[in-house]
Amino acid sequence: MKANVDFDPIELEIFWNRLLSVVDEAAVALLRTAFSTVVRESNDFTVVLMDAEGASIADTNVGTPSFVGILPRTLRQCLARIPIEDWQDGDYIVTNDPWMTAGHLLDLAMLAPIFHHGRLVGFSGSIAHLPDIGGALFSADCREVFEEGIRIPPTKFLRQGQENRDLAYLIRANVRVPEQVLGDVYAQVAAHAVCARKLGEFLEASGLQDLTAISAALQDRADRAMRSAIEAVPDGTYRAVLTADGYDNEETRIACAVTVAGSQLHVDYAGSSKQIGRGLNSVMNFTYALSVYPLKCALDPTTPRNEGSYRSIRVTAPEGSILNPVYPAACNARQLTAHLLAGAIYKCLAQVIPDKVVAESGTAPTLRSVYSGIDRFGNRFSQVLFGSGGMGASAHSDGHSCTPFPTNTGSGSIEAFEAAAPLIVWRKELIADSGGAGQYRGGLGQEIEVEVVSAGDIQLSLMADRQKHAPEGLMGGRNGAPVAIRLRDGSQPHPKSRSLLAPGQRLILRYAGAGGFGDPKKRTRADMLLDLEEGYVTVEGLQHHYGVRLEEIAGE
Repeated sequence: MKANVDFDPIELEIFWNRLLSVVDEAAVALLRTAFSTVVRESNDFTVVLMDAEGASIADTNVGTPSFVGILPRTLRQCLARIPIEDWQDGDYIVTNDPWMTAGHLLDLAMLAPIFHHGRLVGFSGSIAHLPDIGGALFSADCREVFEEGIRIPPTKFLRQGQENRDLAYLIRANVRVPEQVLGDVYAQVAAHAVCARKLGEFLEASGLQDLTAISAALQDRADRAMRSAIEAVPDGTYRAVLTADGYDNEETRIACAVTVAGSQLHVDYAGSSKQIGRGLNSVMNFTYALSVYPLKCALDPTTPRNEGSYRSIRVTAPEGSILNPVYPAACNARQLTAHLLAGAIYKCLAQVIPDKVVAESGTAPTLRSVYSGIDRFGNRFSQVLFGSGGMGASAHSDGHSCTPFPTNTGSGSIEAFEAAAPLIVWRKELIADSGGAGQYRGGLGQEIEVEVVSAGDIQLSLMADRQKHAPEGLMGGRNGAPVAIRLRDGSQPHPKSRSLLAPGQRLILRYAGAGGFGDPKKRTRADMLLDLEEGYVTVEGLQHHYGVRLEEIAGE
């Protein structure tokens, strides 16, 4: 496919922004009509516009980058199951097969063909993290995918605009909060309807018959930008290894090799741990997404992203490894592994372009806690607490506190969280001294205290890492503070398993601080004094991490 040379740069930029507004308006429709706080408060979703060949043209800026590059792959696999001639106007195909979508059953992908004047011109795609999918709750301790919930192969949820009642009934019969789940599915339907309508308006206004030429031009521009960025990196192979807590005494290992050759870049995970008999496995789609996204952030952060952005990048992992598991591996908590990939890639790139990367973040991986039971009205609830640790420091600035990376799911409103479940959040406060020391300090983690106020026990599922292996600093920066989880009575629940919380019990979650960047001895006295004034470090922490006493800087 060749770009249409008739598009001048200004026209192309205008068209690009119009197409981006199409998916962003669709994303807002999903956000505002969603039932669950997972979507409407924490933005755990995406919307993508694809051309008639299934290549992405525009991804929304509203949703989650963990889904980057996945929906074109999902579409290709769905077309292999449902031939294109069977896709009619008003059809909405869904699947949550982890190997076809975003890596676990809770992420439901929806695809719909878009017709203009009776001709297929493209596809809309969305992924939304559902509040529940049945099975053993959102958890890390299952041994096979069968335990983790219902798996839906590519199936029409709507046929020419009419609900597939059998599928809707199947979903309703297998999930804990059916109104929220089906409400979110129909929010996706609404988003696709907006996408189709707005795309039709764009085609009419632009005079284009279809998306073929504009898609080719935009992809070609993105491809050239990424290749140029890769060419600026010295050729060679750069290696790094990260160790994660894993499950119990079975630690997991990520081995990463980044090879740069001209305008091509290859990320290879050979040498990583074999797939594990717990839900920590990351399927190849998710491994791919969490590899190309941090590369885009580091190498080409300003150019609009689409299918062309990733043509020059190849990602491989051995089949049967924790980063490319074979069916029926458990994978519900795949983020506990894949969120570490940004840190591994950046450790590689720091060897040649340290000014382009950040140290490891305290939200890599995310610490998630899930609460399920009966509320005060006798209704079933299933609620996820979204919180973030610190973001890694860079060669230019301190890391941001309580800021997610590489995911960007928001924490959401605590009031909305408390309204949806019999839980009270008593504290959300920064943890002093949790950011790794360095010329630039890592972002701080936070501590959240949650109390159960239900009439009976509720089920708790924890998905946490970084208790044994804290987020690492870069270029001489120190590690951030690790994760810690305990109950108010001092006992420590299993960090990757399900348990019960009784009424009145309080759970205290300490989210990790991020790694620092550069030699701590190079941090300015002014920055140290400001950290003290803001409460980001203590006098004891200053002396311990920087080797500086208060009286040495107080007079400056």
